[in-house]
Amino acid sequence: MAMSQAANYVEKAVGHQDVAVTEQDVTNPARDRAKYADPSGETMKALVWMGKNDVQVIDAPKPRVIEPRDVILQVTGSTVCGSDLHLLHGSVVEMQKGDILGHEFCGRVLEWGSEVTKFKKGDRVVASFQIACGECMYCKQKLSSQCERTNDNTIENAMYGGRTAGMFGYSHFTGGFAGGQAEYVRVPFGDVNLLPLPDSVPDEKGLYLSDVLCTSWNCVVDTGVKEGDVVAIWGAGPIGQMAAEMSFTNGAKRVILIDGGPAAWRLDFVKEKIPKIETLNFSTLPKGQSVTSMLKEMEHGGPDVALECVAGEYAKGWAHYFEMLLGAETDTSEILNEMITSVKSYGRCGITGVYVGYTNHFNIGSLMERGVRLIGNGQAPVHLYWEKLLSMIQDGKTDPLMMLSHRVDVSELDTVYDIFNKRGDHMQKVFVQTKFSDPAAPGTPELTTYKK
Repeated sequence: MAMSQAANYVEKAVGHQDVAVTEQDVTNPARDRAKYADPSGETMKALVWMGKNDVQVIDAPKPRVIEPRDVILQVTGSTVCGSDLHLLHGSVVEMQKGDILGHEFCGRVLEWGSEVTKFKKGDRVVASFQIACGECMYCKQKLSSQCERTNDNTIENAMYGGRTAGMFGYSHFTGGFAGGQAEYVRVPFGDVNLLPLPDSVPDEKGLYLSDVLCTSWNCVVDTGVKEGDVVAIWGAGPIGQMAAEMSFTNGAKRVILIDGGPAAWRLDFVKEKIPKIETLNFSTLPKGQSVTSMLKEMEHGGPDVALECVAGEYAKGWAHYFEMLLGAETDTSEILNEMITSVKSYGRCGITGVYVGYTNHFNIGSLMERGVRLIGNGQAPVHLYWEKLLSMIQDGKTDPLMMLSHRVDVSELDTVYDIFNKRGDHMQKVFVQTKFSDPAAPGTPELTTYKK
């Protein structure tokens, strides 16, 4: 938390670098009502970050069109992602009190700026979690997560040697844009960052093109899963679950899913949906065994591919726990080391879980000596994949409903965050409804209510 506030002060002192072509630091219309809020005075329910481990549902001003390529959506669906928990925990820097969260959402077009011509009122669309300009070097290749013109953050540029695109609801570190865990949202460059949804694809399926489906697919194809591979996946959450399914789609012979502790129930959840996967519970290993030794028993030499679908903030041992607590590192290397030592020589390791800064005790020796390929999958370039994945949904080649466990209301999102953070109520993936949502689609969960 102290690091986050220090980063805010440094960014304010140093200033942005004026490379962005869209307004920065618009994380809540209340920051400047005259400039960012709808003149009608209408308010909306929205989930905001109020401090470490503190999120609240408040009444916030409805956003207005402020740039000619803006689109205002009535949000009809959003969700909670594992990466939202990094914001909750204060692991991602430059959060500010009152920031509206949520990077995955879909909705109906309500209003638009003067340069938007491709939509009409009421069109159903899904947003990419990243904000792309559509015109820079990366956008022309559909590598939308690396857009050069939507994030002005100086600290990110200094830390990474470059910036990611701006992202919805994901701190001022990624440009400072209000997210979609709300009843309305403003989408900059809406003509680029919204994909029309056909009537045959309900929101409960189309919503997940915003992030989780594209991220899982990117994890698999960017790491190079191919015919006959044995794949080990760390993390049985929604990304790990869909990466398992998509590994089989890409020809994997075996998929071994690893999880444990309070989240061990997810292994059974995924096994029920994908019976041919194999599971490994790291919290019930036989005495003297490790994840690496077990994987090498299960497959001679270890798996061909290892996929990291967890994140770097979850320390397993005391050394990393205290180093992170004291600010000596931002991310643990424990899972990365397990992956590197587990795969066959010349195996591939892909990192999709969020890592934000620096780590200690990294096993670079095994990486080099055994020729292991370590691949940072990056923030998934949604625009590169979402049309293909939409077709796969329509053709029945992938089904997002396999991960959907709950339907909840936006007014209860603060409670939902707490339950999701504790891996409670067997909550795998939620669909968050608003007053604008359609009734639950056939085959999807009915509304769960937590507040009496």
